[in-house]
Amino acid sequence: MSRTGAAAPASSLRLDKWLWAARFFKTRALATEAVSGGKVHVNGERCKPARKLHPGDRVRVHKGSWSMEVDVVALDDRRRPATEAEQLYTETPESREAREQEASRRRLEREARAPAPSGRPDKRERRKIRRFVRQDQGGTDE
Repeated sequence: MSRTGAAAPASSLRLDKWLWAARFFKTRALATEAVSGGKVHVNGERCKPARKLHPGDRVRVHKGSWSMEVDVVALDDRRRPATEAEQLYTETPESREAREQEASRRRLEREARAPAPSGRPDKRERRKIRRFVRQDQGGTDE
């Protein structure tokens, strides 16, 4: 250990542990499940959670609707703040461009949809709804 309390950098680390430390997944169990499920590839190959990861490896992570391809820069087996976790990898330019295009596509889709209601109807709006429903059912208006 050094004076700062940090251990000497490791030359290899389990894939699931690195994914957790780099904050791709909230728990190691989720990282292990994703690797076992084929959602994570290292250097273009499907692998197991215990695969040893080295600096210079390329990792592709599919999580939900997004996908990210990163190059491993450093290894750390401890989960640190997000700003420090980002220093463990660099995203490839192609991955960043594809992710930004997907985000802009989703943003345009969201804007094209009808606006969502602002919340629950207030007293006046509820009265209007009841009046409308009564008319639709053939009832009389108050």
